[in-house]
Amino acid sequence: MTRGCVWDRVALQRPIAERLKAAVESDKVAHAYLFVGQPGSGTLAMAQALACAVLCEDGGCGACPACVRVWSWSHPDLMRLQPEGAVGYTVDQARELTHDAALRPVFGRRKVYVIEDADRLGPAAANALLKTIEEPPSSVVMVLLARSYDAVLPTVASRCQVVRFAPVPEPTAVALLVERTGASPEQAKAALSTAGGTLARAEALLRSPSSLVVRTLVFDTLKRLPFLDGHDVLMAARDLLAAVRAPLEDVKATQAAELAERRELFGTDASVKPLEERHKRELTAREREAIDLLLGAAASWIRDALVVGSGREDLAANADEADAIEEVAAVMSPAAAVRALRAVEAARERVSYNVNPQLAIEVMLFELQEVLKCPR
Repeated sequence: MTRGCVWDRVALQRPIAERLKAAVESDKVAHAYLFVGQPGSGTLAMAQALACAVLCEDGGCGACPACVRVWSWSHPDLMRLQPEGAVGYTVDQARELTHDAALRPVFGRRKVYVIEDADRLGPAAANALLKTIEEPPSSVVMVLLARSYDAVLPTVASRCQVVRFAPVPEPTAVALLVERTGASPEQAKAALSTAGGTLARAEALLRSPSSLVVRTLVFDTLKRLPFLDGHDVLMAARDLLAAVRAPLEDVKATQAAELAERRELFGTDASVKPLEERHKRELTAREREAIDLLLGAAASWIRDALVVGSGREDLAANADEADAIEEVAAVMSPAAAVRALRAVEAARERVSYNVNPQLAIEVMLFELQEVLKCPR
């Protein structure tokens, strides 16, 4: 691959990619960025592209071990943070980041921190981070992600270089997915809907047989839901979570091998504790992403029922589910569809607040069952 090709992965935001690429090449990368954009605009993918360019010796070749590890979120000099507290980031998370930022990079001369949902960085956690955001060590680059600039604390936003992302039109995203994955336009549109409009996640879905299995299982569960008893609903939730977690076993095996190698090199359990913590964060992030796709599939199916019931079949995304969706749309009122969508969003919120995923999915399925049994 040629130099700079990681930027091809974020081609839908080309002006931003060119700006950041130039900053890397001229060694003028800002100490802290705030990427602002709605879901689907590519903020997370751009953060990964920037991390690749910063951590790769060739400026982001896309093919070297460093780039591969960045795109799998397993690079030791890349930390991805998500809120762990019920109301957002905790002070302990902020302090851990501050402590880690003071340590030297493991491989190269830079470290990158990607802080998702920066709008959930409350006053206490923000205060613990402000000095690090404003004056981090010279080796540190921080990238904060938020949906809205106004939702981020002014004390945080003012210390960052703000980069605003424009929404990506659906036809453009679908065309790029077809080009990259070889999927049909119908498959690309369905994947994009399941991924909540996020191009990178839609591409990952199309490339992942296990994720496609989860999507199919979600749809089959929704179709059976009105006819299940209470025990069957609980078993359906269990099966959905098992399908979500199955691919994580390979990740765990890779992590175990990495830990064993570290113990062999350094000979003490204390030496592997930071690696264990990073592995734990990585597993949590991957599980949340997989659960989010599960919820995205449910929301996509319900949205299709809503638009079809409103006479806008052209807006439906899941062509492979057309017959079942038309059957539900014929009896489901718009108010019932909205209640169902709220049940899915409530489950998403519960998971983000660290409610047990099994419980969150169970509650959602019972709420959806009630709507599908009484769809008026």
